[in-house]
Amino acid sequence: MDESRMFQENTFDNYLNSAAPICEDGAFQKKGHSARTLSPEEAEKLSRDQALVSDFKKLKLEKDAQKNWDLFYKRNSTNFFKDRHWTTREFEDLKACREFEDQKLTILEAGCGVGNCLFPLLEEDLNIFAYACDFSPRAVEYVKKNTLYNIERCKVFQCDLTKDDLLENIPADSVDVATLIFVLSAIHPDKMHLALQNIYKVLKPGKCVLFRDYGLYDHAMLRFKSGSKLGENFYVRQDGTRSYFFTDEFLSHLFMAVGYEQVVNEYVLRETVNRKEGLRVPRVFLQSKFRKPLSEA
Repeated sequence: MDESRMFQENTFDNYLNSAAPICEDGAFQKKGHSARTLSPEEAEKLSRDQALVSDFKKLKLEKDAQKNWDLFYKRNSTNFFKDRHWTTREFEDLKACREFEDQKLTILEAGCGVGNCLFPLLEEDLNIFAYACDFSPRAVEYVKKNTLYNIERCKVFQCDLTKDDLLENIPADSVDVATLIFVLSAIHPDKMHLALQNIYKVLKPGKCVLFRDYGLYDHAMLRFKSGSKLGENFYVRQDGTRSYFFTDEFLSHLFMAVGYEQVVNEYVLRETVNRKEGLRVPRVFLQSKFRKPLSEA
């Protein structure tokens, strides 16, 4: 596909991704344990679009996963995602996990992209040291070139969470809180547990992973065209990047099988309204918190 057509295909998806975590004009939000109910038209579309991508293409997409994300950042530079100043509002634990005021916290942002969450967080809280990593070498370079990058406050490195040992860059049992924000969905479902095991090793006992990602029947899932399906709730975008859409049950099993304890695991149901674009779309996310036990079983 030529780049101009890819741009046209992805224009609305760009809006979905950039608006995903942030309330637009007229948006409302509610949290709960019930998934979104499909309209009859939506249910019919999903039941019709069952054809899977060929095994050859699946293998190629897995092999080229890093290259496809690198090309994504080459095309979009640092302009694709909005800065996520919402993070400390949605995740009070980023501040509440202190045992005393002004305690220095060590955080890990697993899948930092170009720093849209990292830099606002460091600006808002001067008593944080952050480790941050990303699958894409190009994204890591963008972070290091940012004028806000300071090696005294953060360490950024390239990492494939499914195979590169975090212990090579982070001491064991040293992280107060880890974030997985719109990251795990980009990993093949068969390898997600490897990323969670990796993070588990550097997390302090009793500390948590804060998770937010796409939920089942999010509007982005319903927009995929026939021929984009890789497996159950797993799809490929036009640019070769992939996205999984979580159920609370799947996510709970995934974390708990690795050894985490579930603290919170709920759907965030929102209707996002962008008056300028005339768009009104239903968004579904999972927002969750899983803890490393104080003592190993």
